[in-house]
Amino acid sequence: MPRHLIALSAVACLAAGLAAAPASAEHRPRTLAELAKKHHKYFGSATDNPEFTDAAYLKLLGSEFGQTTPGNAMKWETTEPRRGVFDFTAAEEVMTFAKDHHQKVRGHTLVWHNQLPAWLTERSWTAEELRAVLKNHIQTEVRHFKGRVIHWDVVNEAFNEDGTYRESLFYKTLGPGYIADALRWAHEIDPHAKLYLNDYNVDGIGPKSDAYHALIKQLKADGVPVDGFGIQGHLALQYGFPADVRQNMQRFADLGVEVAVTELDIRMNLPATPEKLATQATWYADYVKACLAVRKCVGVTIWDYTDKYSWIPAVFPGEGAALPYDENLAPKPAYDAIRKVLGG
Repeated sequence: MPRHLIALSAVACLAAGLAAAPASAEHRPRTLAELAKKHHKYFGSATDNPEFTDAAYLKLLGSEFGQTTPGNAMKWETTEPRRGVFDFTAAEEVMTFAKDHHQKVRGHTLVWHNQLPAWLTERSWTAEELRAVLKNHIQTEVRHFKGRVIHWDVVNEAFNEDGTYRESLFYKTLGPGYIADALRWAHEIDPHAKLYLNDYNVDGIGPKSDAYHALIKQLKADGVPVDGFGIQGHLALQYGFPADVRQNMQRFADLGVEVAVTELDIRMNLPATPEKLATQATWYADYVKACLAVRKCVGVTIWDYTDKYSWIPAVFPGEGAALPYDENLAPKPAYDAIRKVLGG
């Protein structure tokens, strides 16, 4: 063969090889993170520090998900166990993992009535004292993670089911204004992090979500930096699916704030049956569809991805099987349903 034809043949072979490479790469199924990214959203999983001894768990957490939330490592009892003494060791373990796996991090949570250290709950405070303690806690934690956290759940679970304010230490001592103060204090330190209010049983339209809608509308009118509403999404098959979840998300988006599904899991009375798992899969699909349909719904986080580490059985005896992976880290029908909705 003439030399110039040999050269052309070599070029053709090289080009063919290069063209074939992406096709072979396509045989690897796209992850939930990759599929969600096509919709300009993230798909994530919460995690917790005890899980960091489980190599198989970590492999899936790091490969399948594009976002993570520390389940407990950023809560007050962990981060400020003694007044003025901060410990971010557990949170940094999650942050390092997230950075190594190119994951976004949601910060959870700065102000909550639960998981508070004894030094805070076992004495009485004047309003002036508690304001100083609260401001210092919020600003010290936000400063530590500045630039590394995309969202903060600044205030978590501030309302009762009937839409009245929860009688927390902060509400009873400071009044409802503690919410606006907390948002302002966080914004002062990290103006680029999106600041959220977050709660459960606010999936559909009702007294509790109405209270948040009115509050966010007022905060926006007052110039308070509130950027998002977190809908936790802790559902149970026995209580029915919130058919108006998309409508509810949209009305918050219409206020000019983001919406995020922050803690999604769908539990059932055990034992799990094929019928229950099929219903669960449909519910997961419908919830993700609702987020996809609302432009300002920025992403979905499941509250850990495997039944092996679910919080449900310890809190709701006789219930469980709430997540898209089973206790052996095998995908369930819910996983396939989510993939299908995302275009996998």
